[in-house]
Amino acid sequence: MSRTTLAGTAAALALTVASLAGSTAGAAAAKPDTSSEPCSKEQTKVDKAQSALDRATERFAAQKEKVKKAKKDAAEAEDKAERKQAKADLKEARVKKDKVKSTKKAQQMRLAKAEERLEACQAGQEPPAEEETTPEETTPEEETTPRG
Repeated sequence: MSRTTLAGTAAALALTVASLAGSTAGAAAAKPDTSSEPCSKEQTKVDKAQSALDRATERFAAQKEKVKKAKKDAAEAEDKAERKQAKADLKEARVKKDKVKSTKKAQQMRLAKAEERLEACQAGQEPPAEEETTPEETTPEEETTPRG
């Protein structure tokens, strides 16, 4: 390599590194600091788990519709080849529906666990509740009885 090519490559690399460092610093500055809030990580995890569950629920509903359509197509098939293809499509749709169903169930469990962790964190952050204590009343017999 010639010196000019090497110098140009080094300059381009330096610009790339500088721009990446600047963009990550800008992103860090734009992102609000949530670490000062107690249990913010757990809340973020709950939010992410909830959105993932919502997506899984949508996929499951769509897959159920595909199974219904495949059943209808199988019932309306006219000749043997068409019926065979429709049954294969129905079987594939059912397999996919079962897979999405198990994914949805797993995501429900993840969400439940995340909510448990958040509740545990929030319970740990709350100041202990002050119990109302009443002074114990002594009976006249206890006052006259010698201790010893």
